[in-house]
This record gives sequence, C-alpha cells and structure tokens, in this order.
Amino acid sequence: MDRVLSYLTFNTRQFHELTMRSRVVLSQLPLSLTVVLILVGGFFFHRDLFASQPFVIGIALQAVLLAACVVVPWDRLPYPAFLVIPLLDFIPIGLMRYGAGTVITGVGLLTVFPVIWLAASGLYPRAALTAGFLAALGIVWVPVFVTDTAVTSQSLTQSFLLPFIMLAIGVTIRVMTASMMAQQKMVEEKDGALQVLLEESARRERLLDTVVNSVDIGLIAVDETGKPMLTNRKLGQFRVAAGGAPDTGESELRLYQQDGETVMADARRPTRRAAEGQVFSDYLIWWGDGPDQRVLSTSSRLMRNQSGEREGSVVTFNDVTELVTALNAKDEFVATVSHELRTPLTAIRGYLELLTGTPGLEPDVASGLEVVSRNSERLHKLVVDLLATAEGAPEIVPVPTDFSALVRERIATAELRNANPLVAFEDRSESGLVALCDGARIAQVLDNLLSNAIKYSPAGGHVTVEAAQSDSHVTCTVTDQGSGMSEEELQGVFSKFFRTSAARNAAIPGVGLGLAISKAIVERHGGTISCSSVEGEGSVFSFRLPLAPADSPGARDGLQEHRLQSQDQ
Repeated sequence: MDRVLSYLTFNTRQFHELTMRSRVVLSQLPLSLTVVLILVGGFFFHRDLFASQPFVIGIALQAVLLAACVVVPWDRLPYPAFLVIPLLDFIPIGLMRYGAGTVITGVGLLTVFPVIWLAASGLYPRAALTAGFLAALGIVWVPVFVTDTAVTSQSLTQSFLLPFIMLAIGVTIRVMTASMMAQQKMVEEKDGALQVLLEESARRERLLDTVVNSVDIGLIAVDETGKPMLTNRKLGQFRVAAGGAPDTGESELRLYQQDGETVMADARRPTRRAAEGQVFSDYLIWWGDGPDQRVLSTSSRLMRNQSGEREGSVVTFNDVTELVTALNAKDEFVATVSHELRTPLTAIRGYLELLTGTPGLEPDVASGLEVVSRNSERLHKLVVDLLATAEGAPEIVPVPTDFSALVRERIATAELRNANPLVAFEDRSESGLVALCDGARIAQVLDNLLSNAIKYSPAGGHVTVEAAQSDSHVTCTVTDQGSGMSEEELQGVFSKFFRTSAARNAAIPGVGLGLAISKAIVERHGGTISCSSVEGEGSVFSFRLPLAPADSPGARDGLQEHRLQSQDQ
C-alpha cells in the first residue's frame, strides 16, 4: 500500500522505474476509484441515477478505458500513445455529469484527473493545457447545445468557471511537473556521473590491488594513527618468514638491529616510525632468526590530502640480503688484499729510502729510483684508501686545531708533489681559524681535494683554497678550473669507486675512493661536504667543520701532533 501511495503522489523516481503499462494503470486508477465511490454512493442513496442512460454509458466507458489501460501493450506503442486515455476520459466524465444532473452535483470536477494527467505527462505542454481547457469547456457547453433547452447567455455561463479552474490546475501542475522533471534530470545526471566515478574508482582499486600484489617488494599503507589500510601478498610472505602469520602486527615480529641479534625497539621499527610521520630511505632491518634471517631495506613516504595535511604513510620492504652479503664479502676481500699488499709495500718503500740515500748514484739510476718511489707512493695511497674503505666509519679524535696553518701546510705539500707545473695554487684563507677536528683526518680530506684538483686540471689553471668562519663553523672551499662534471655525474660524486667519464677517457689515475673517504671523515666530525660543477669549466668542493674558539688551549699542540703524525706516515 505504501508503494502504491508513493506512486500516486508522484514519487517520480520510483514511478519511472515501473513498466509503461503499470504507469498507465496507476495514472488512471485515481479516476476509476472515484467513479467506484460515486457508484457505491448512488447504489445506497440515489438508485434513480441508474435509470439515466448517459450516466450508465459514462460508467461503462470508464470501465472500458480502465480495461484498455490494463490490456493494451503500451510498451510496444510509441511513447506518447498513452495520452489517448486522458483525452478519452473527458467523454465518460461528460456523460456522467449530464446523466447525474442535479442528483449528484460536482461530478464535473472529475475533469481534474485527466487534466492533471495531461499536464503532469510533460509532453506537448501547450497542447495539453489547451486540450484540457477545451475538453472541460465541452463538458459544460455540449449538453446545452444538444438538448431541447433554448441556448441563452445564462445557460452558457452557468458553469463557465469550471474550464478556467481546470486550466489553472493544469498550469499549476505543469509548473510543478517541469520543476520536478528538471530536478529529476539533474539527479539522474548526478547519479550517472556518480556511477561513472564509482566504476572508475572500482577499476582503479582493482588496478592498485593487481599492481601492489605483483611487485616483488613488501608494502603497507597506514593512516595517520598507524592503522593499516593496505598490505600486499609479499609483505605477508615476509611476516611468515619472520615467524608470524600474514596478518601479524610488526610489533610481534622478530626484528633485529645490524648485528642480527639485538632485538629492535618498537620505536625504531619502520612501520612505527612511519606512523609518527618520519620519512626515511634504505633503512636496514634484520628480519627473522637463524639461517633464514633476511635483511630488508625499508623506505617510508608520506601521503597528504588536498590541503597538504598528512593522512598516512606508505612503507616498502625490499629484500637486500644477497646484496648485503655481497658487500660484506667485498669489504672482507678488500681488507684482506689491502693488508697483504701493505706488508711487501712497506719493505719496498724502506729499501727505496736506503737506495735513494746512497751517495754517488748514477743519474739514470737516481731517475729510475725516483720513478719507482713516486709510483710506490701512489700504490701506498691506494692501499691506505682501500683499507679505510674496508674499515668503515673512520675513528676521529677532534681537538682544537689551527685550521689556517693546516691549510697552508697541505697546499705546500701539494705544490711539492704537483706533477702538473701548469697548475698554480692560491690560498685565500683567513688567518687564526681554529677548528674542532682531527688534524690528521682533515689533512687527508684536503689532500684528496687538492690531488683531484691537480689531476682534473690537465690544461692548467688556478686551484683556489678559501677558508673562513661562518657562524659556528669553519667553511673550506677548493675551486679548480678543470674538466668539471655533468649534472648526472654530480649525483654520484661521493659514491665509492665513482669516476667521471672524462677521467676514464683521459686515463687519469685513481680508483674513485678519495671523495667517499673524505665525505665519511667530514660527516664523522658532524660537518657537511658538497660539490657544484659546470662541465668544461671546473668544480667547487666545500666542507664545513665545527669552530673552536680562537684562544682555545691546545690549538698549537693539536697542529704539532698532526705534523708529527704526517711525518710518521
């Protein structure tokens, strides 16, 4: 019953979901029910009505029209065909009004039903309103003309108000229907757009699910509270390997630090860090126990909404066990080979010192020994660099050090060792700079930078060294006018074994460890090192170290200790 009432009260959304036949029947039903009420009332109170032939014919025609609404296959006919029913309704209504006479007044008001139907259909609005007005007018005037009663102005105007009332009702219904249809169209358009968006969203969700489960890395997305929103199959496999189930929380898994034995604190676990809004890359964790233990490289990136506010994070887990094993094997190999090379090299250098100090050597012999000595020094530096790389982070003992004097000393040493006479040095350092650093280690950094400036300046030019105080730091810059580097090469300039294409093409000696070692030394001091370069114009290397007060005790002692260490080397 509720559904029928919903249809009869023009719930257009539900009404238009019905079949065409059902809509026609429901549109005719209010008039038919009203006619039934008139029949019931007439049967009990005005039985003489059934003696009126026009009234009975009107009742019969109304029943025929209702039957036509049920029987006719409206879905197969052209859409406007149903309008014939409300147009034909005016005939039985007119007959019933004429037959009822004064026995039952107001039967003519039944005209409102077909008028409403025509106006609410939304089809041919002007023609529908005109038809409703003329049909109502015909119901009033036709009986006047077909009876024997004389036609007078009084008889013509007696019920003249009815057509205009019907016209007003039709206009009102038409306006309301037009508004409802416009709203319905808007709703349907929005519903269509929403369906498209939902389908696109579902397609994207299927695509995302396929992608995240196809990649060979573990993945988890968490919201701003740390609650998991998305995980993939690979992460579930990692969790099983760590002694859990595919849906086990990270806090319950066996995760370890670098030694593979110390349990990682909850606050240091990658998903916990990501939930707190931290961003990190290549964060290594040791996952699981025993021989099946794996090393995973984890990274985290933030997810932000349209306002730029954090709404979660995505963490990736990449198995790098083989890579870490290979790197460890490489470091062990480098350390072993370097130690094996260092022992005979020490003997060679020792005997070279004895030979070069022998008086009365032939010039050719002295020249040959000089070549051997120079190359043994190069080999010694290479072995030292390899050992430094294998040993990992360098140990430093920072003390107040006369940085200005240290720079002058290393420039002087570079000038003595300079095999390229076209390269000139210029020292623009401020005097009296005292840095809190390990003098021997920083000397190694300066030597590496100056050595590179010489090697990569085959056509000569100036090598400028500047040192100055900057806030609470000492900043040192080494500028050359050499071959320079491209933007792509700059990205890996501080990587181990990195060499530019120009160095390889020109067969410039070196293995690409000096800058990586320099970076490690500077960062161990709490400083930073950077490089800028223009291909074909030269490079600028700059590093910063903590500043010690100029009157700090021990600055001179620190420099003297550095000199003694340099002499020992």
